[in-house]
Amino acid sequence: MPRLRTRLSPLALAAGLLAGCQRPAAGGLQVALVPKLMGIPYFNAAAQGARQAARQLQLRLIYTGPTAADAGQQVQVLSGLLARHPAVIAVSADDPDAVAPVLERARELGIHVLTWDSDARPQARQWFVSQVDAETLGRHVMDVLAREMHGQGQYAIITGALTAANLNIWMHWMKVEQREKYPRMRLVAVEPGNDDQQLCFSQAQQLLQAWPHLRGIIGNSSAAPPAAARAVEQAGKRGQVVVAGLSTPNLMRRYIVDGAAPDITLWDPRRLGALVMQVARQVALGRPIANGMQLGGIGPLRVNLSTHTIVMGPPLDFTRANIGQYHF
Repeated sequence: MPRLRTRLSPLALAAGLLAGCQRPAAGGLQVALVPKLMGIPYFNAAAQGARQAARQLQLRLIYTGPTAADAGQQVQVLSGLLARHPAVIAVSADDPDAVAPVLERARELGIHVLTWDSDARPQARQWFVSQVDAETLGRHVMDVLAREMHGQGQYAIITGALTAANLNIWMHWMKVEQREKYPRMRLVAVEPGNDDQQLCFSQAQQLLQAWPHLRGIIGNSSAAPPAAARAVEQAGKRGQVVVAGLSTPNLMRRYIVDGAAPDITLWDPRRLGALVMQVARQVALGRPIANGMQLGGIGPLRVNLSTHTIVMGPPLDFTRANIGQYHF
């Protein structure tokens, strides 16, 4: 019996390709932005920047994420997005290993995958949109703390989730900088704060009690520095224990103005959210990304083609002199 052959019309073939690859015109692109945790000021600011850029680029933005800094919750959110089949999923990974399988499934379905803020396994995504160079940031934060501690004494770190890839690489470079340049300083503890201000506050209180000679605390996620500054104030140790690290100007404004913290380091998360939307559009439309380019007025970008990493720019210090210029 002769074998029947079915010929698809060019129109049907084009429709099938679009369904598999999800590459319509820019106005039809749907982009899912997933933070580590919904509702905290840092990710709220990133979402604000993403929404503004999405409107300008005529993208349809889905902003959704877990209600706690929990890798299992984040995997559930990502799994739910697969059925909606957005053109791009961009996730700040709570745990680089935990999210990798669902991101790999997304890519098998023809969904473009980006990470931002915190990376996943490199094979699970196409590009990592990083806010800063990890080594530059980690060394800089340690330099700020060491300056205020005069290069000596005990210090502790309150981080976010212990599995967060970005926080861990920043801490790595903080420790390297301390060992290389400040041998008279000693790290006595690293405690998880899970991006929860109350937990960070409790951790800071316990550190101050457990280490009476503690002279510095680094907050390695946005919730930790204001919580640590509050604990230092309540313990009557302002001027004795230095608080440094990474947070937003709104969270740290009072503590910087009244001198509880000398300054705080970060970047503008609104620009990071906007850059993720720009990169999502480039990737979904098959357009190149090159070192030194600008996207939507952000750049020049540092692009590493071997690691598929895009670095937005240098870190920014908020001080008493400039914090009034920033509101996020």
